Amino acid sequence: MAKKAQAETVEVAPQEVATKVAPQKLAKPSWEIKDRVYYLKGNKNPLTLTIPGKHTRKHALLYFDPKTGKQNELRYATNQDSPLVDEQKGEVTLGHIRFDNGTLVVPKQMQNLQRLLSLYHPLKGKLYEEYSAVAEAEDELDILDMQIDALNAARSIEVDHAEAILRVEKGSVVNTMSSKELRRDLLLFAKRDPMLFISLANDENVILRNFSIRATEAGIINLSGDQRSFTWGTNNRKLMNVPFDENPYSAFAAFLKTDEGVEIYKSIDKKL
Repeated sequence: MAKKAQAETVEVAPQEVATKVAPQKLAKPSWEIKDRVYYLKGNKNPLTLTIPGKHTRKHALLYFDPKTGKQNELRYATNQDSPLVDEQKGEVTLGHIRFDNGTLVVPKQMQNLQRLLSLYHPLKGKLYEEYSAVAEAEDELDILDMQIDALNAARSIEVDHAEAILRVEKGSVVNTMSSKELRRDLLLFAKRDPMLFISLANDENVILRNFSIRATEAGIINLSGDQRSFTWGTNNRKLMNVPFDENPYSAFAAFLKTDEGVEIYKSIDKKL
């Protein structure tokens, strides 16, 4: 009798059952309960300044809700939890919103006033801002980066260019300054006002204006008493008329960039 073939048994590793994982919902940023500080923009520090705390014909105090498409009337009521009139119930006690010396400190217990000033008030961003340590750090970082760029540029600028930039700041006193004094004051200027420094350093007219002033001081060219025309210092021949209501040296700097002005620039440069 033939033996029955035994079936081979193959061991299979146990399979993991896939389970559905529910997608995680991103948590919405919550309103933080904390003391808040508000300050007037533009470094304004009046003794006291009161801003509107109630909607009137003279001072519209409305908030447009993009979700509902409706305008919401605002009102600061000290005995209500919400600054939205629609959410206020019963009698209300109106309060004043007053900045003292340019600052308003609102403790965390006054949530209705905080929400009004931080979320809804139409004057936020126009008249006042809320203090933020993060925003303050970002602004300071931007200023530091700009100062570094300005200082690096100032270190590589030639003396003549440095004199031209500082003449805008100091006037004719730059004529008596040594090269080291010019470089020192240029670095100080770049650190103090980096935005203006970078603007002047990239303005080619600054160099030409300085060139024109030096030529006038040396007597190579003359500026008329009424500051309306330039002439050669040797023969009093007219070079150009200054357009009405323009700075004469700015006008002459622009003239030097014309075809005729380029030849005059070369002639003046040789004499300087």
